[in-house]
Amino acid sequence: MNLLRSLATISGLTLVSRILAFARDVLIARVFGAGMATDAFFVAFKLPNLLRRLFAEGAFSQAFVPIFGEYRNRRGHEETRLLVDHVATMLAIILFIVTLIGIVAAPVLVYISAPGFVHDAEKFQLTVQLLRFTSPYIFFISLVAVAAAILNTYNKFWVPAFAPILLNLCFIGGALWLAPYCNPPVMALAWSVFIAGIVQLAFQVPFLKKINMLPSFRFNWRDAGMRRVLRQMGPAIFGVSIAQISLIINTIFASFLVAGSVSWLYYADRLMEFPAGVLGAALGTILLPSLSKCHASQDTAEYSRLLDWGLRLTFMLAVPSALGLGMISVPLLSTFFQRGAFLASDVLMTSHALVGYSVGLIGMILVKILAPGFYARQDIKTPVKIGIITLIATQIMNAIFIGWIAHAGLALSIGLGACLNSAILFYFLRKKGIYQPEPGWMIYFFKVALAVTALAVALWFGMGSEQSWLISSGGTRVLRLTMLVAGGVAVYFAVLAALGFRPRDFSRRAIS
Repeated sequence: MNLLRSLATISGLTLVSRILAFARDVLIARVFGAGMATDAFFVAFKLPNLLRRLFAEGAFSQAFVPIFGEYRNRRGHEETRLLVDHVATMLAIILFIVTLIGIVAAPVLVYISAPGFVHDAEKFQLTVQLLRFTSPYIFFISLVAVAAAILNTYNKFWVPAFAPILLNLCFIGGALWLAPYCNPPVMALAWSVFIAGIVQLAFQVPFLKKINMLPSFRFNWRDAGMRRVLRQMGPAIFGVSIAQISLIINTIFASFLVAGSVSWLYYADRLMEFPAGVLGAALGTILLPSLSKCHASQDTAEYSRLLDWGLRLTFMLAVPSALGLGMISVPLLSTFFQRGAFLASDVLMTSHALVGYSVGLIGMILVKILAPGFYARQDIKTPVKIGIITLIATQIMNAIFIGWIAHAGLALSIGLGACLNSAILFYFLRKKGIYQPEPGWMIYFFKVALAVTALAVALWFGMGSEQSWLISSGGTRVLRLTMLVAGGVAVYFAVLAALGFRPRDFSRRAIS
């Protein structure tokens, strides 16, 4: 299987999901605005989302995929299937307990994650009520992540990539049709989260059956493979939790700022996650199984070449994305969100946060490429140690920036922290001899820099004044943004093409 084609497939489906996510967020902004109700929901949704990343997509994938790949390459189907059964059963039991804790201890969790809400009894109680409906999402979506890890190892990348589309469809349906029947209306979003977890899990079941990897309920505490996964999950949970702790702290800080701060950060994060998901998550998804197979077969040269391939794609696509987010933040936000209860002032406040995030977009995507370089070797301790350094540095920056630029300082500290994280990961990959750069990087950087410069000039002259975007009609903004983005993309890739870049140069086969 061609990795570039797989990347295009995942990125394409992720793009569809992100477009639907924007439609979802536009709808939420229009129906609910940016105030008490949305602040409450975003906190209630962030907690199960955090646990999803912690237990499933983060720690579980990092611990399970390399060991699962080793079993598949070196052992028979039956032993591999047994590993899946035992691991899935253990994870399901743990997640069920965690879900119950989330429901019962909802007031305590809200108090810890958003203590600023305590001073507003109505806001606090609404957040607690919403959290009790969103907590089961952690159970279903974590099992979705188990299925995704298995399917990705079998190179069935498109199935897990399609699942998030279902989440966004559930959100859109809830906001459109369920909200009028809920009291308060924002409760429709909590129901949407609950339903989406079930739908996403059900979608992947037939594909697991097709490859004969649908887990059965079988528990054996003495299974050696399962115990290895659990031992790896220990430091992995700690490592992933470092990044999530940073996000929690940001929410805590934002809860003490003016009303709307949590929502401004959320909407900025949604735009930032667009390129991070389309490129970073997609590259990390396809690299980890191939790197794990290289490690299992002790092919160190191909291991390094895969990392080099991922890094080149990242710089070619992430640098212009970061520049674009920062330069045209107001056009983007006004086009997507400025309608209904989401005012021009919200656009400006959100744009400040988006600029802060854009500074670190390259670092955020590089982490998705560099961290698998350690995970595939079943080395989780090194990224954990680097994560601790990043967490400390991020909080120091929070203390410096929040008094200076308020909520935008929180976004900037996250961005700069990601850059620091990626820089240290790269340093240790080089120091340990895991990654050896292929020839031609200097001329590669020079060509990308020329294309990015041309893009910056095109965006600067094409955008016009920010005020003109805030006072334009919705249709005018859509037309202008379409032309601006299309023109910028055309200029960037035309310059790359003139400098000799061709898609076939980035073609690469997956490791079977």
